[in-house]
Amino acid sequence: MALNETEVQRQIKHMMAFIDQEAREKVEEIDAKAEEEFQIEKSRLVQNQRLKIMEYYSRKEKQIELTKKIQDSNLKNQSRLKVLQSRENHVETLLSEAKDRLAQLSRDRQRYQSCLTGLITQSLFQLLEPEAIVKCRKVDRELIQSILPACLQNYEQQTRAKCTVTISNDYLPDT
Repeated sequence: MALNETEVQRQIKHMMAFIDQEAREKVEEIDAKAEEEFQIEKSRLVQNQRLKIMEYYSRKEKQIELTKKIQDSNLKNQSRLKVLQSRENHVETLLSEAKDRLAQLSRDRQRYQSCLTGLITQSLFQLLEPEAIVKCRKVDRELIQSILPACLQNYEQQTRAKCTVTISNDYLPDT
């Protein structure tokens, strides 16, 4: 069976159409596969970048929290230091006032004698020892020698215990 020229042309066109169709399907298949791989790779890259961004901001957030805690701690420490400085200034003021008042008190002989008597007696009660040493200013030595018997008598009446008191020759400063 011999085919005529038209029939051959038709079969060739049919075969070319078939090959062309197969090629288009293959191209579509390759495109679909490439698109799928592209989408998978894109999703993977997007997910990786998303994780990196989340980690970055998580670190930043922790760093900000740490910085805030450090700032809070510094502010608290500064406040504590101010309070301590204020207390120290107040104590220094009180000590200065007490020194001034004691200096004034030492000029009023009768009040000063009464104050020293009370202080020495109170000290003996605090110590409750059989022997004690009184350390004083050199200018107060005679006054203390004169009031010591009354202090000892008061102490012995209250505690029913004997105590020997000596005055130290190592004197306190006059100021």
